[in-house]
Amino acid sequence: MRRDVLVVDDNERIVEVLRAYLEREGFTVRSAADGPSALAAVQESVPDIALLDIMLPGMDGIELTRTLQREHSLPVILVTARSDEVDRLIGLEVGADDYIVKPFSPREVVARVKAVLRRSEQTRGASGLVRVAGLEIDPERRSVSIDDDEKDLTRTEFDILYTMASHPGRVYSRLRLLEIATGDTFEGYERTVDAHVKNIRRKLGEDPKQPRYVRTVFGVGYKVEE
Repeated sequence: MRRDVLVVDDNERIVEVLRAYLEREGFTVRSAADGPSALAAVQESVPDIALLDIMLPGMDGIELTRTLQREHSLPVILVTARSDEVDRLIGLEVGADDYIVKPFSPREVVARVKAVLRRSEQTRGASGLVRVAGLEIDPERRSVSIDDDEKDLTRTEFDILYTMASHPGRVYSRLRLLEIATGDTFEGYERTVDAHVKNIRRKLGEDPKQPRYVRTVFGVGYKVEE
């Protein structure tokens, strides 16, 4: 089955290079040069995944990611010429599934697209309601609730929490959680896991000094307490 990728960038050269590599791997590629055009393209037909430049005319990639996550829960990879860690963490906070810095290898972009799609499909196909001390996670509905109070997690936050809660007490390293979050391990990106965990705790209403569910195992990683 051919997968539909929406590439949003105002640099025509970048769009054409990505189109060539993605189509060579069997993807169907559509493109847009600004935020409003991207929204119109998604309204016309929701793609399987979107590659968004952060610095877009009309609506930047961060705001566009928020809108696509809110309205379509669409997998998103952000692409930017800026390498600031703050930008990367903001992008992940608003629901982006991955983050690529220019200049990039087109082959790496294709690999990241495949990884995000594979992870998304695996999570959608997961079965088995998970309950841990009032926390309930339903992989079919992709919902998280505490004592019937539903929480709004991004796809990546859900994947990390669901993995840990499925095996309460098991300690997961940052690299392992990074692999769960991105489909691969990328050196230098381990701190993005801390940002995801911070967001998960905040959305679950946890006390960061004494978290009820997601515990830090110092020097190792994280676990969901039994």
